[in-house]
Amino acid sequence: MRTRRSVRHPASALTALLLAAALALTGCSAGDDSAGGSSAADRGAEGKAASGEAAPGGTASGAGATAPPKLAASHIIRTASLTVQVKDVPRALDQARTGTENAGGYVGDETTTRDAEGHERTRIVLRVPVDKYDEVLSGLEGTGKLIDRSAKAEDVTDQVVDVESRIRTQRASVARIRELMDQATKLGDVVTLEGELSTRQADLESLLARQKSLKDRTSLATITLSLSETPVKKTRTEDDDPGFVDALAGGWSAFVTMLRWLAVAFGAVLPFAAVAALIVLLWLRVVRPRLPRRPAPAPTATAPGPLPTARPAPEPTRPRAPGEQD
Repeated sequence: MRTRRSVRHPASALTALLLAAALALTGCSAGDDSAGGSSAADRGAEGKAASGEAAPGGTASGAGATAPPKLAASHIIRTASLTVQVKDVPRALDQARTGTENAGGYVGDETTTRDAEGHERTRIVLRVPVDKYDEVLSGLEGTGKLIDRSAKAEDVTDQVVDVESRIRTQRASVARIRELMDQATKLGDVVTLEGELSTRQADLESLLARQKSLKDRTSLATITLSLSETPVKKTRTEDDDPGFVDALAGGWSAFVTMLRWLAVAFGAVLPFAAVAALIVLLWLRVVRPRLPRRPAPAPTATAPGPLPTARPAPEPTRPRAPGEQD
């Protein structure tokens, strides 16, 4: 019996030793797995921090603070203006309409004029989806010779967010007023609440209209296209010296311009001259004859002049004797 016990004790001891070793190995592997899992979690957290994302309930690490944040959805109003010179305005206009309609847009205002030389000019407003804006703009530029281009982008994200917030607040306010109206028992209270409800509903409708306008302007870009057949004026080169005909034409143009300005000046002065002549005529024919006449001044006494000199008295003539001669 003792021998059997001595044999069983080493076997049980060996079994306990193997069990402990297995437990130890299991614990080590579990520790390695937990360590690996935590390191993987750390790596995932670092990746999220590097991409600008933070774990829920936590803050981003220092590496995430230096990375650029993820851009939020923005609302931008895009407008552009193009002036293109083409050989055939109707044909280019049809191409612009087709390209706009194929992109999911529509044609707005359109104005067509023709100058004295028969050149046609058209101005048209196109509304295209924002995602097709660049494509349509490039296609319009390729219809002819680009003369002028201007583009503008206005970020109205703040306005959109503000309007949405005010709409939610206004709707809650309208709902509260309706609840108070359901609970009101006095006629005066009902009348007051109805007036308040009308005012708040009007404000809500105004906000909804503004939201609709912003949505339309941000979802559809506006392109103003001007098509012209007028050829570009040629610049004068050094070899194109003016001749006699050019000088004569220039002088005649200057003379006609001078006559035109003189006619304009005469036309500007003519009303004043007519009024002045009418005033003078009224003065001479109507007013002046009715004025009292002043008495003529008495002649002033003049100083006596020199007395006339006395002439010698003539000598008395004696009677002539008969036969006496002078």
